[in-house]
Amino acid sequence: GPFLPQITSKTHFFLLFFLLSYSPSSLRSPAPGPSSSSGGRRNRSGGTRDDRYRSDIHTEAVQAALAKHKEEKMALPMPTKRRSAFVQSPAEDCTPPDTSSASEDEGSLRRQAALSAVLAQSLQSPDYWINRSVQSSSSTSSSTSSTLSHGENKTPTSALADILASTRIVSNSPLHLFPPENSVPPDVTSSTPERRSRVDLPPNAMPRGMPRGQSRTSMLDTTADGVPVNSRVSTKIQQLLNTLKRPKRPPLSDFFLDDSEEIVEVPQPDPNTPRPEGRQIIPVKGEPLGVVSNWPPALQAALARWGASQAKSPALTTLDVTGKPLYTLTYGKLWSRSLKLAYTLLNKLGTKNEPVLRPGDRVALVYPNTDPAMFWVAFYGCLLAEVIPVPIEVPLSRQDAGSLQIGFLLGSCGVGLALTSEICLKGLPKTPQGEIMQFKGWPRMKWVVTDTKYLTKPSKDWQPHIPTANTDTAYIEYKASKEGTVMGVAVSKIALLTHCQALTQACNYCEGETLVNVLDCKKDMGLWHGVLTSVMNRIHTITVPYAVMKACPMSWVQRVHIHKGSVSSCDAFLNVFQSHGLKPEVICPCASSPEALTVAIRRPGARGTALPARAILSMGGLSHGVIRVNTEDKNSALTVQDVGHVMPGALMCIVKPDGPPQLCKTDEIGEIVLNSRAGGTLYYGLPGVTKNTFEVIPVNQTGAPIGDIPFTRTGLLGFVGPGSLVFVVGKNEGLLTVSGRRHNADDLVATALAVEPVKTVYRGRIAVFSVTVFYDERIVIVAEQRPDASEEDSFQWMSRVLQAIDSIHQVGLYCLALVPANTLPKTPLGGIHISETKQNFLEGNLHPCNILLCPHTCVTNLPKPRQKQPGVLGPASIMVGNLVAGNRMSQAAGRELGVVEEEGLVRKHQFLSEALQWRAQSDPDHVLYVLLNAKGAAVCTATCVQLHKRAEKITSALMERGGLNTGDNVVLLYPPGIDLIAAFYGCLYAGLIPVTVRPPHPQNLAATLPTVRMIIDVSKAACILTTQPLMRILRSREAAASVNVKTWPTIIDTDDLPRRRPPQLYKPPTAEMLAYLDFSVSTTGMLTGVKMSHSAVSTLCRSIKLQCELYSSRQIAICLDPYCGLGFVQWCLSSVYSGHQSILIPPMELELSLPLWLSTLSQYKIRDTFCSYSVMELCTKGLGTQTDSLKARGVNLSCVRSCVVIAEERPRLALTQSFSKLFKDLGLSPRAVSTAFGSRVNLAICLQGTAGPDPSTVYVDMKSLRHDRVRLVERGAPQSLPLMESGTILPGVKVIIVNPETRGPLGDSHLGEIWVQSPHSSSGYYTIYGEESLQADHFNTRLSFGEPHTLWARTGYLGFVKRTELLGSTGDRHDALFVVGQLDETLELRGLRYHPIDIETSVSRAHRSIAESAVFTWTNLLVVVAELAGSEQEALDLVPLVTNVVLEEHHLIVGVVVVVDPGVIPINSRGEKQRMHLRDSFLADQLDPIYVAYNM
Repeated sequence: GPFLPQITSKTHFFLLFFLLSYSPSSLRSPAPGPSSSSGGRRNRSGGTRDDRYRSDIHTEAVQAALAKHKEEKMALPMPTKRRSAFVQSPAEDCTPPDTSSASEDEGSLRRQAALSAVLAQSLQSPDYWINRSVQSSSSTSSSTSSTLSHGENKTPTSALADILASTRIVSNSPLHLFPPENSVPPDVTSSTPERRSRVDLPPNAMPRGMPRGQSRTSMLDTTADGVPVNSRVSTKIQQLLNTLKRPKRPPLSDFFLDDSEEIVEVPQPDPNTPRPEGRQIIPVKGEPLGVVSNWPPALQAALARWGASQAKSPALTTLDVTGKPLYTLTYGKLWSRSLKLAYTLLNKLGTKNEPVLRPGDRVALVYPNTDPAMFWVAFYGCLLAEVIPVPIEVPLSRQDAGSLQIGFLLGSCGVGLALTSEICLKGLPKTPQGEIMQFKGWPRMKWVVTDTKYLTKPSKDWQPHIPTANTDTAYIEYKASKEGTVMGVAVSKIALLTHCQALTQACNYCEGETLVNVLDCKKDMGLWHGVLTSVMNRIHTITVPYAVMKACPMSWVQRVHIHKGSVSSCDAFLNVFQSHGLKPEVICPCASSPEALTVAIRRPGARGTALPARAILSMGGLSHGVIRVNTEDKNSALTVQDVGHVMPGALMCIVKPDGPPQLCKTDEIGEIVLNSRAGGTLYYGLPGVTKNTFEVIPVNQTGAPIGDIPFTRTGLLGFVGPGSLVFVVGKNEGLLTVSGRRHNADDLVATALAVEPVKTVYRGRIAVFSVTVFYDERIVIVAEQRPDASEEDSFQWMSRVLQAIDSIHQVGLYCLALVPANTLPKTPLGGIHISETKQNFLEGNLHPCNILLCPHTCVTNLPKPRQKQPGVLGPASIMVGNLVAGNRMSQAAGRELGVVEEEGLVRKHQFLSEALQWRAQSDPDHVLYVLLNAKGAAVCTATCVQLHKRAEKITSALMERGGLNTGDNVVLLYPPGIDLIAAFYGCLYAGLIPVTVRPPHPQNLAATLPTVRMIIDVSKAACILTTQPLMRILRSREAAASVNVKTWPTIIDTDDLPRRRPPQLYKPPTAEMLAYLDFSVSTTGMLTGVKMSHSAVSTLCRSIKLQCELYSSRQIAICLDPYCGLGFVQWCLSSVYSGHQSILIPPMELELSLPLWLSTLSQYKIRDTFCSYSVMELCTKGLGTQTDSLKARGVNLSCVRSCVVIAEERPRLALTQSFSKLFKDLGLSPRAVSTAFGSRVNLAICLQGTAGPDPSTVYVDMKSLRHDRVRLVERGAPQSLPLMESGTILPGVKVIIVNPETRGPLGDSHLGEIWVQSPHSSSGYYTIYGEESLQADHFNTRLSFGEPHTLWARTGYLGFVKRTELLGSTGDRHDALFVVGQLDETLELRGLRYHPIDIETSVSRAHRSIAESAVFTWTNLLVVVAELAGSEQEALDLVPLVTNVVLEEHHLIVGVVVVVDPGVIPINSRGEKQRMHLRDSFLADQLDPIYVAYNM
């Protein structure tokens, strides 16, 4: 700028920084160099927040803090991002698509370096390794115990053993054999070193002769610490674990968690916390308001006076964008136009009898900052018409940030009319009809244009009414709260006048001076000085609009130079312009608040007076609300200047910011409260909030009020220094209270910006706020990333910001997010709309391009991990304790199997094969099976005799072609249908053992064929029965790509069997002989085959027949997969035994025609139907919206009496309920839907029959459940989990709940393993090794106490029994069995037992775009995989929301969040998630995730 000559004439000048100059950050030491808001940069840099953060001292402090960290630099794992993600839409074309370095597995170089480091480590001597680990873990015992080893107090060496034991990785094979009982997956949710790893089968099947004990390690190259060499994921997790070994800031103190009452860990008060020691503060008085003789009775009177006597005198000059004067408004023009407007408002809107506006009505003023003259005229016109002006910002679009809140303001003030200029009106968004759009949340508005050509000249006899100032409202100024709510502060006429008088006295204003104003003239300082006080004193105001400032920052300095004005600003400014003749004593910082208006201002000093001293305060002290001069650590010091003395005529106190307004001590920071005639009077239309802010009576230490004069809360935090100087250290709304300590948002921004942000983020585009997660505030920083910043730079910057804030403020950041440029919501002046940003963050609408969460560091109030007491109580003492306490033992039984009614059938035909022959003779033409296709047409039926004859033909084919011996295993490879059933009975007739296997999917052979091959190998099948198309597939070239097709056993196709009558080849079985093998892959990825004997099969069928009342005249519909478990039993066995007709609907036909199942139920008037969860989910999602069209097609489900879902898992209550509700309109009874439960050891334990009571639902407390306790609570109780009974226990079945560790029976208030005893239990596992003895205890095990002679089978599921109020079929009270989850799947974290489904339910609720989720653990880290159904730019929104919800609802910290495409989470045929497969794929880096976030 041009040189500023020595300033002599007395003119005044206000700068944009004026308003903010009380903020401590603005008063830090200066940094030389030009302003950073230089020429037309495209982003609207928030001018309000630029230079106040510039500070050499601060940058030095941050550098020093970071240097400390460099010495002990941790390798933080960088998030993994898919290359295609986050391509910006064209609207944000300033941000080029992301060029992530992480997607190319972070460059092979870095990977090599990491691996060579790992290898080097493994090659060093074990002593070195152990010593190193011991040193690292002994120093961090407090945190390691909580994050790595459930808090067991271990020696460092065993902690190391934990880490070693727990980093062994399961291979990525799709299937595992069932392990021996003592070999538990190396799931490291528990970390005892002596566990062996599970024996896995790779997809290409292990050679048969491989010795059982051979170690797994030969199959997987691992380094010494168990990290597979090819795994990038685990290297990162290893890095993450290393970072988590650092001690947390407040260490977890010992804390006992009581079962009944969950208490958050309350940090014990630190004895070294600084406490205030001064005396109680005495209220501070401003100098008295001087008495001025010619002071006008009201502001309008002053305008009238200058308009008449000084009409030519300039009132306002506006600059254009180049900084040249655009036009000047004289006092005469201002007066005449305001008069015209007042006349028009009162007389020309509406009719004489029905005026639109009456005095006292509120009117919105909508003018852009570039048009101050129109605003002045409108403001004074309203004052003259005695209507109340409410200045607001121009709404730019319907969705503008904060538009809703402005609507709330207009509503609470009852505004129905808006004044605006013609140009502004044209720019407002319009509807297609050309009307002004209805803004979101706004009341209906009438728009009035106030340009001079539309105003009417008042008639000769009309004069405005100018009363003496009184307590009526003069104008309303809007104010946004921390939550974003916008309220209107009403300023009375007398307050307006007094405030002008006080400002004139404090700033020494004189008539005829010049004032340059850079502030917004609609509110705050810009309005008080530049519009009101200036007119009172006939000052000439030169307005430099914000747009001009941005385009040409020199424009206002040139104005000052031309008009010889004096300047108000802060340090950095003085530093730059002192060489141009700027005098230090003319800088006048001030403090203001919307409620109390001007609070304090530094009076302009005489030339050469000594400058006020600064306070150098300790940040630590400030965080405890105490003033301590910083002595020891200069890095965490805060320098503040005073904001002068309190305003003339005002009285000031400092009170505690929260709780009752108790007076602070002299060395305590508190909220400034002010009593003054020159402040706001109320929040318009909000009497409740008004009382707490405008009518505060301070109290002393004893709680007694110090007087009866009401004070107003200013929202400013500060203290009174020596000489009654006022110091302000922050605003209430920028206050973040974390664990009882207070931090100022502006200070955190300053620290973040001191970490060389230039390459990564924009200076003025950074938001800091806190969110409440798990009973405490957590700090979040969001900044806009520059388009050219690399992934590497951003991550580097984020890590450094974490360290700097941790060092300087001693507070952990919860989340740091970077968003693309220009995407944060803006305030009308171009700053960041904090509350809207926070809202977007919490709703998952922020769309970050980089995010870092650090819950491990800053969540320090988790309950202490549960310590399991080793073997203190034996099973006997538990049982005695339960009996003494009056608890029932937890057991239940189905009704007796009883004597068989149909003597003839069972005496002669004990086994299923004989039952079919008997039916073929006694009732040959009775139709047993009807198979439907997608159109609902019967494509195949089978009568008893047809099925029998077809089975006989298959028997002879087996005998002729197979060369098989009795007892050989035969694999049946068929699509769901009647061929499968015939082949099954053909095997039984031949004395062979059938094994049903799901055929491979022709479009996905690579994934499905290895499973088929594995079952064939494991079952040692001597022959395969199949169809011609499948036989071709098995021998095809595509199949050869994934398995060895040359080694298939004999393949027999049964499509064209000989027509001649086969010879009688029937071989009758014995009761103990095996009827068939049932193979299935469990959710933990284990392939298990169980043996079913002929007697078990007969008893099972009889039990189901009794429970469901099945007989020949009945029809049931089955929509299930017929390959294993109860689905196979219903499809192939039940009809032959009971004689009822089964209508078979293959589930895959439903994918072609969704309504097939429901329309079949309606068409055949089916009373009982069986389906799977997958089928129910398909119908719920696909047909939920089509109930009306189904109704129109005549679908009626009122005939359905029971619809049973067959599953081996906890009942999915939400799904069954939504199914019932959705199809209620089609007549489905709400009581019809129920579930069944079976397991590997017993295929059918529960099945809702016809006679039992309806399934009951209970609500259990999740906190107790984690401790293996069952506590029933009311529906809707916090932390309650609804559980549905798994169906009535089948006849002949007994269950008991057992402690899986001690094997003692439990009382009914405990969760334990379900053990079952029944004549139809499986007789054992069928394994490749034939060593059944190892798993014998799954089938024949005894209780350690109680009745030790009974043999039980262990289901591997956790559950409990509750006696209900309902009566069973026998007339006794009904015992309900509730299944909670699979024992193998549970996660042991922090010493508690978690069920994955509960965490997944919470995760799926966290964001609308999460389609499905799955969780598993790896080395004590909880990994959450979420499928993203939305666009990829939402991927990073999920990370904080998932972390929050798991922390809130389960008190667990998520270690890794993996965002993947829909369909990545593997699901088996029963619709169950295969979490172990997912885990193996994740560790082998096969998921192709969209984003992987490693929480620090």
